[in-house]
Amino acid sequence: MEKANIDKTNAWPFVEAKKILRERKKFIDQKGKIVLQTGYGPSGLPHIGTFGEVARTAMLVNALNHITDLPKEIITFSDDMDGLRKIPDNVPNKDQLVQSLHKPLTNVPDPFGKFKSFGEHNNEMLKNFLNKFNFKYTFKSSTELYKSGFFNSTLQLILENYQGIMDIIIPTLGKERQKTYSPFLPICPETGVVLEIPVLEINKENSKIIFDNNGKKLEQTILDGNCKLQWKVDWAMRWYALDVDFEMYGKDLIESAILSTKIIKLLGKNNPSGFAYELFLDEKGEKISKSKGNGITIDEWLEYASPESLSLFMYQNPKRAKKLYREIVPKAVDEYLEFIEKSKTQNELQLLMNPVWHVHNGKMPKEEMVMSFSMLLNLVETSNANSKDLLWKFVKKYKINILEKNYPIFDKLVGYAIKYFNDVIKQNKKYKKPNEIEKKALEALIKVLENCNDQMQPEEIQTKIYSVGKENGYSENLRDWFKLIYEVVFGDENGPRMGFFISFFGVNETKQLIKNKIE
Repeated sequence: MEKANIDKTNAWPFVEAKKILRERKKFIDQKGKIVLQTGYGPSGLPHIGTFGEVARTAMLVNALNHITDLPKEIITFSDDMDGLRKIPDNVPNKDQLVQSLHKPLTNVPDPFGKFKSFGEHNNEMLKNFLNKFNFKYTFKSSTELYKSGFFNSTLQLILENYQGIMDIIIPTLGKERQKTYSPFLPICPETGVVLEIPVLEINKENSKIIFDNNGKKLEQTILDGNCKLQWKVDWAMRWYALDVDFEMYGKDLIESAILSTKIIKLLGKNNPSGFAYELFLDEKGEKISKSKGNGITIDEWLEYASPESLSLFMYQNPKRAKKLYREIVPKAVDEYLEFIEKSKTQNELQLLMNPVWHVHNGKMPKEEMVMSFSMLLNLVETSNANSKDLLWKFVKKYKINILEKNYPIFDKLVGYAIKYFNDVIKQNKKYKKPNEIEKKALEALIKVLENCNDQMQPEEIQTKIYSVGKENGYSENLRDWFKLIYEVVFGDENGPRMGFFISFFGVNETKQLIKNKIE
């Protein structure tokens, strides 16, 4: 790959990669590798936003691989020592969790009954998911790093800078919170609960804190997992102890990142390079959350579309809020197919700007795109196909000499289309009953199709459909003409390019389809 093209491209993974190497050069050179971190709070099941963060970081690593030969490591950090603040809505056996509120997630029973703890269950869910996508990452557990003593030296450093950290955090808090705040959260020796209580005294020499626990004065070491840190201080500690060069985070964490930056600088290191992305919203425009379980799940997307289409969705416009729900899947799939087609005629610089180049790590698929996913969904409906074999027979009827083995991407689309149509589209179909004027226009279309045949080019058929619309009251707004066809034939305001659809589906078959809908 030409360096000149890398310098010219403004694809965001390359922009961020160059920024990391510029901002962190001294520190990267010292340790001889680049460390990137992604964070995960396992208070609920991994959701699609979690994947987005890892996928985007992996795309950034791919860009770095084209710029430098230095080793790269993605650390996926699970904050599994965090206390369980509330019971998630989307888990079974909620009563099991009630007694464990505010305990570290790795000390909370697994409501699914599969693992030793709820934290471990969610960690495994995350790892299994990331492994499906063949992400290369190093998993780090907060519980393990605290309890093993890995964080001990940094915890001691934080204790030594206790007042400086308080001076950073306290002005950002309300008056009541100021009275109770402490960077250290001791684990209660009696109940195992993560205590959010004020610290009365600190003992730097012995690495201990003294606090009031319901009228009882307790002294406890901060080391070896007996304490954890408040979020913003904890984040700074991770950056420091793991020597992180880059981390992306949701826009809702910008203020936290600013404070964590101040803390790590107080400790004597520079903050990592950062990238704030916009949040994902559900169909109502509400933020997707692990505890609510709203929006589309990872597993649902993978039932309806390829992992690559999901990666593409994550790649595009990371700094723009996007709605993420089942109905956006076809558009995401079609965009993926369109970018593959575009890649076949693009030069190197154009390819670097092509989102699919980043999805496939530069190894672009060569497969010819048979048809759009939207078109395939229409074919599922009109052919009434309920199995891959049946739909393939239909495809082969109109696309001679096509073999499944030569079209692996399309073959998967066939299966996805059947599943998506039956689960999502079918139940929402609302077919329009045309009035007399509309019926006459559609009958005129049938008449014109009688003079067409399957050998005609799609554009020729499309032109004839235009003419019918113009001659039947739609000359001012042909969009309404096609909307009528779509609503009557497909039960939707939008549909495929009709010339192409008819060419593929068959002229006689289309005539019969329209007749059946208007009778």
